[in-house]
Amino acid sequence: MQDAAPPATVSRLITYLRAVADLHGAGTAITSSDSLAATTGISAYQIRKDLAYFGTFGTRGSGYDVPLVHERLREILGLTTVWRVGIIGMGRLGQAITDYPAFGEYGFSIAAMFDHDPDVIGQEIAGITVTDIRHMPETTASRGVEMVLVTVPAAAAQGVAELAVGAGIRAILNFAPVVLRVPAGVHVEPVDFLAGLKRLSYHLRGLPVLKTPGRTQTA
Repeated sequence: MQDAAPPATVSRLITYLRAVADLHGAGTAITSSDSLAATTGISAYQIRKDLAYFGTFGTRGSGYDVPLVHERLREILGLTTVWRVGIIGMGRLGQAITDYPAFGEYGFSIAAMFDHDPDVIGQEIAGITVTDIRHMPETTASRGVEMVLVTVPAAAAQGVAELAVGAGIRAILNFAPVVLRVPAGVHVEPVDFLAGLKRLSYHLRGLPVLKTPGRTQTA
């Protein structure tokens, strides 16, 4: 059995899939690591190394077979089936996610929504009725929910994660800016836009400062 790929490799596979999907949609039959490098910003050497980890995708000297790479990347990433997703926390962020136009493009289907607010419970959002979070176990079971998005405030995230794990969920996409403690066998993927802004700040710190109205410098 193939060992699990390093997280950095998996992240790059997602980038490759996006590029190859565009080529596939345009009817392109063959591409190369150099062409993918120009599109993705990842070196041709790294692309060849990452793809070789999962086998052969083309003929040496002839390039990559685009339909084959497209299908194999979808298989590797588990996107050849429909994953049923629950959203926990139907505030502004949770509702915004339901409006994301490409949510179902790669085989993700919103199957359940949960909240604890009496004013939100029972509302219909994107064709789905918001369920009381207390009924998560039976709802996830009856609707076949396999992963959840946690979009609650930081203070509530750990408790919500524990409820999800208790309901049998083993995959959590966490939007709350906290580290969730979960048992072995449960995978948590954090989404932290503030961390991204801090990384950008790091890269900008040595560059000349543009003088703009209202800009302040902190100690």
